[in-house]
Amino acid sequence: MPNPLISLDQVSKRFTDGLLALADVSLTVHPDEFVALLGPSGCGKSTVLRLAAGLEAASSGWVRSPALLARGTSETAFVFQEPTLMPWASVFDNVWLPLRLQGSSRRDAAPAVRQVLASVGLADFERAYPAQLSGGMKMRASIARALVTRPRVLLMDEPFAALDDITRQKLNTDLLRWWQGQAMAALFVTHSVTEAVFLSQRVLVMAARPGRVVAEVVIAQPYPRHADFRDAPAFAEACRALGAALAAAHDDTPPSRPSAQVPA
Repeated sequence: MPNPLISLDQVSKRFTDGLLALADVSLTVHPDEFVALLGPSGCGKSTVLRLAAGLEAASSGWVRSPALLARGTSETAFVFQEPTLMPWASVFDNVWLPLRLQGSSRRDAAPAVRQVLASVGLADFERAYPAQLSGGMKMRASIARALVTRPRVLLMDEPFAALDDITRQKLNTDLLRWWQGQAMAALFVTHSVTEAVFLSQRVLVMAARPGRVVAEVVIAQPYPRHADFRDAPAFAEACRALGAALAAAHDDTPPSRPSAQVPA
């Protein structure tokens, strides 16, 4: 197996107010792998993403990721909980922004911008403004902005949490297609057991503060995964295993890190 793109080794994070957010977190994400972080609110999932993105510094331990090894490059893209689109700019100009910051003119960037807009289903909306888009379309535009630089690592912090179930499930399916099409490593934060099972090869379960990884569940199902995967017995079995691991994560005593694999 190739070396991981993201690696946290015994990482702890204490904020300036004294809050210990993470305690001895270790995890890896390898090239082309899709890993989900699942856990209760306040367990430090978003902090792990911010460490991997170089937006926070660890208090102790080691963090390795493309964002830290090559600052200022486009190797890592971050999709936040909210679309964070510029309201005064068109969809095209929002997606152009990362290329513009790299020095690419609007004309030179146009083929890449239009290609990624087509891939996320927004080819006809490049002149629209965020206020004219639905919630799902705004998130598609945000993801297009992340994908336009063809990053090696995609970090996503509950991007679909505010969407209705139908839109969320459609974007889950589309996300897997985009991930496979660009051959990225993905680290995805979610509160949803079913979302984690549908998307991931591995799910890391975190316990409440101080955040720590307490279980790993392998989803041994092949890609591509289509909507009917949610009706399969293997999906239900994986959800049960992951739900049990999440329930155990509420134990106040820091446990060892068990591992489970859901059969193919």
